[in-house]
Amino acid sequence: MLPPRLLWRDPRPVPRFNRQEPVTVIVRDPGFHEPTDDDCATFWYACRTHHRPYRHEACGEGAHLIALHCQEHGPESFWPDPRMLMFPEGFTPRLSEEQLARVRAEDEAG
Repeated sequence: MLPPRLLWRDPRPVPRFNRQEPVTVIVRDPGFHEPTDDDCATFWYACRTHHRPYRHEACGEGAHLIALHCQEHGPESFWPDPRMLMFPEGFTPRLSEEQLARVRAEDEAG
């Protein structure tokens, strides 16, 4: 079973020319809408720290806590998120080998 809340920070170093402050993406949260087969049409990223849409360096000062926002449902969980497969070490809490295998199996099946 995955933890109820998954946060992701890019484990790669930020390039020097990018002045962007640290970004944490909320991948799953128990209070967010869980996506199903009813595809929503309009999404954007919202910075929960600054209470506004997230547009990279135009959001505000300091660290950013980013969530996927659906026009119809509000904050929505990603599932499965490709970053789980590319950078499993970037998640807090970390994904166990069993959790990572489960995500990979669901990604291959779907």
